Amino acid sequence: MSTSNETTVSNTPAKPSKRRRALTILGAVVIIGGGAWFAWHMLVGRWHQDTDDAYVQGNIVTITPQTVGTVTAIGADDGMRVEAGQVLVQLDATDAQVAYDQAIANLANTVRQVRGLYSSVSASEAEIRAREVAIGKLRADVARRSGLVATGAVSAEELAHARDDLAAAEAALATSRGNLSRNRALVDATTVQSQPQVQAAAAQVRQAFLALQRGGIVAPVSGYVAKRTVQLGQRVQPGQALMTVIPLEQVWVEANFKETQLAKMHIGQPVELKADLYGDDVNYKGRIASLGLGTGSAFSLLPAQNASGNWIKIVQRVPVRIEIDRAQLVKHPLRIGLSMSADVDLHDQSGPVLAGSLPQQKPLFTTSAYERQMHAAQERIDAVIRDNLSGRRS
Repeated sequence: MSTSNETTVSNTPAKPSKRRRALTILGAVVIIGGGAWFAWHMLVGRWHQDTDDAYVQGNIVTITPQTVGTVTAIGADDGMRVEAGQVLVQLDATDAQVAYDQAIANLANTVRQVRGLYSSVSASEAEIRAREVAIGKLRADVARRSGLVATGAVSAEELAHARDDLAAAEAALATSRGNLSRNRALVDATTVQSQPQVQAAAAQVRQAFLALQRGGIVAPVSGYVAKRTVQLGQRVQPGQALMTVIPLEQVWVEANFKETQLAKMHIGQPVELKADLYGDDVNYKGRIASLGLGTGSAFSLLPAQNASGNWIKIVQRVPVRIEIDRAQLVKHPLRIGLSMSADVDLHDQSGPVLAGSLPQQKPLFTTSAYERQMHAAQERIDAVIRDNLSGRRS
């Protein structure tokens, strides 16, 4: 019995020693872990903000007709690559072709009539010169007869007839001068191309040509077709959505950061992006293009009314637009709406928070697809005028 009691008494002090050792190890681990986390936060963590509430956005160009018509051909389907100016949908052009032919004939006829105006001016000038010569002779006859009336060589009646002829010739001269002034008013300071009647006829041709060309609905930008809804034989109206074209090389990422993450964000800061489509295998390089000017709830259809009823504070999110390197987009294309994760490097604090105050000098997006139609219309007008001038002044 005494031996057992002695053994129990001798083993009792060992338990606090093991507990103390375990607590010491645990405390050391906590201190080391806390120090490591603090060092990571000071050196890395506080200079980065990340979110997985980010999605691919882009320009979705809706293809709509500019005129009423019936679809006779469809030139592109979902997923196909199209180029700017390519005809996507063709409408029945019968009525437009008839109107165009009438406008061409009217322009040709107008050019010929204007040529006649120029010829009338020349003829009127020649007529006036002839009448002036005749009046000179009649005046000389009246003067000669007036001197012979007293001698009886010429009767008073003959003199009266000579004066009547002179008055009639002078009246005819005045009429010719009036006609010349009227004809000159129609052609003065103009060429055939710039004459108002020709300009009006040319405008009709231009309008008819554009109506004919707009029967072929073209792609304003290069990209990929999506959401095709148009069908053959369908009667379409101006403004009706037929399909969309998406230029995938122009996509960007809209990352929704919490308002508590925005304090050190500036335009131009680098961003590392990952897409759920490719996972960790592909890292995109981007930069902040702009910081949103309002939260998502502020721009929603029904904004929250926090001043009424019960209120619970919710951390808001602000959209941040991030541009992506286009070379990477060509190699690893993205689609509209794909999920992304964004990690912003905050070391560079030199950039602005808001865009500069200088106005944009050039448009951000342009298309020349419709300018080609105007150039073609002008070339056709010039050809019609040239064919109907027949060597006259141009």
